Amino acid sequence: MKKGMMIPILLAIVLGLGSGFQEAKKEEAELCQGHYVSEAAARHQLAKFAKQFSTLQEWKKRADIIRQGIWRGAGLIPPPPKCPLNSIIHSERSYQGYTVSNVAFESLPGFFVTGNLYRPQDSPGPFPAVLCPHGHFTNPGKGGRFRPDHQIRSAVLALMGAVVLSYDMVGWGDSTQTTHDHPQVLALQLWNSIRAVDFLLSLGNVDPARIAVTGASGGGTQSFLLAAVDERVRVSVPVVMVSAHFFGGCNCESGLPIHRSASHETNNAEIAALAAPRPQLIISCGADWTKNVPEVEFPYLRRIYKLYGAEEMVENVHLAGEEHDYGPSKRAAMYRFMAKHLGLSLARVADPNRFEGIDESGAVVEKEELMRVFDEAHQRPSHALASDEAITAALFRR
Repeated sequence: MKKGMMIPILLAIVLGLGSGFQEAKKEEAELCQGHYVSEAAARHQLAKFAKQFSTLQEWKKRADIIRQGIWRGAGLIPPPPKCPLNSIIHSERSYQGYTVSNVAFESLPGFFVTGNLYRPQDSPGPFPAVLCPHGHFTNPGKGGRFRPDHQIRSAVLALMGAVVLSYDMVGWGDSTQTTHDHPQVLALQLWNSIRAVDFLLSLGNVDPARIAVTGASGGGTQSFLLAAVDERVRVSVPVVMVSAHFFGGCNCESGLPIHRSASHETNNAEIAALAAPRPQLIISCGADWTKNVPEVEFPYLRRIYKLYGAEEMVENVHLAGEEHDYGPSKRAAMYRFMAKHLGLSLARVADPNRFEGIDESGAVVEKEELMRVFDEAHQRPSHALASDEAITAALFRR
């Protein structure tokens, strides 16, 4: 056990892992962060996990244990009551084939999730819907959903016929009620993503059987975590993040004991496998911790999908010569997979003369000021929570 990895007994009690010292001690958990194990050790760990199941029934039993470990490690057992969303939608802009609005909703009483809503034009729906969490690219003030590549993928998916919610990580963009260093940022972001599904369904023209999620890096973590715990997500495309030896370098990915406790042990490859048998595309590259996916992580996932008789539902696109990003070739692979499994129209953005046969030129990259949810004309509601302590209390209110 690595020095400094044990969470304090007090934190275990706060997270609901025990009602007293003796109970908390039994439920001590270890944080698995960053490059927590070597590549060789990760292979050994997956082999050890594989010995624990050989039938679908045995895998489902293990999957339940892992899923409960995530909920418990995040402190979300029981989950917070779902409050009214009190949705805010304003400043709609119309472009050729789609619209963009600035949106917010309450995931907890007084805590607002912020982002942009992209919607197809000239059709009443019901539409497929895609959640687009962003990663830790650039910095909280200038990156996230404001990045051109993030706007492009959101707009192109809308042009293909999907309602798309691009939303801020905690402490990024308009999510300024706390910083990204909030002690329970993992639990808060996961809950925000669950409520983001609620928000999409509240729109009234979203098909509940066709909800998807895709993100890269830290957004990739949010993608496979959400798909693992929320079966309403029918299609997932985590990008440059599924790894057996890397557990995420930020507290929003691994800062709570979701991977290891007295009652469970897992890694991110297994967490991604919890999406089975739902369609899932793992996009990996050669220049980061996903370099081994074709030989290590993907065969493990495929074995689990095979237990369901759904081996064809999981795919891997490995770009050995590419780096850690959500660039054009990765987006093209995602568009094709989403079109295949959500019933989107790839023809609307197809052009054989463009890179990868995809024309993204219809996506308008907006200025950050236009995309802001809260500004002088649209103030954050006065009942918004204003301290880490108040947000924590709302998150763990039972």
